[in-house]
Amino acid sequence: MSTNTDSQNTTIPWVDDQDPLPSPRTLIDPDPRFPGLLALSDTLYPDRLLQAYRQGMFPWYSENEPVMWWCTHPRMVLETSSFKVSHSFKKTIQSIMHEDDWEIRVNYAFLDTITSCASVNREGQNGTWITEDIIDAYHQLNLQGYVHSVESWYQGELVGGLYCVNIGKMVYGESMFAHKTDASKIALAALSAWCVSENIRYIDCQQETKHLASLGARPISRDA
Repeated sequence: MSTNTDSQNTTIPWVDDQDPLPSPRTLIDPDPRFPGLLALSDTLYPDRLLQAYRQGMFPWYSENEPVMWWCTHPRMVLETSSFKVSHSFKKTIQSIMHEDDWEIRVNYAFLDTITSCASVNREGQNGTWITEDIIDAYHQLNLQGYVHSVESWYQGELVGGLYCVNIGKMVYGESMFAHKTDASKIALAALSAWCVSENIRYIDCQQETKHLASLGARPISRDA
């Protein structure tokens, strides 16, 4: 992902380490060329990430770019009780529940999971937004209990999974990977089931994609 934002030629505010992020409720698209981009900064650190997520914002940028803070409109969300399970995927879930070969693990191999997400080739994207700074900051939040990996293991090998942020009754899905068919969907199904059990209504998916839509995600307005 790259926006080629020129930080010297934009109305998007620059935020220093000691400054709070702007609120998406009061600052709406300061530069119409980049809808949803609300602030720029030099650095990324755990406390700032927590502040951002609590305001509905998230970082999304490439290596050698400033940190870009977004609140996209519309916003793609997955209502956890509406997770779509196709007939074939239902059969897959039913079969793995009776196999010893498959396991779902949580926070067992966080760094392996996030680095695997970083290495996935994605259609229409050149490179990854999961930079070394992203990996380091989210790893620190993983150690603090705010960020988690949900992992699909097959015959003792990590074959798919995702990582996400969980603050209170909200889960923010960040990225998925799969080295085996349906491995990431299995992890997402497990996360959705846990969310339902914990009365967590939504998983924020941030960006609209056909894959997420096929699983039941839908766009909602920024205000909602």
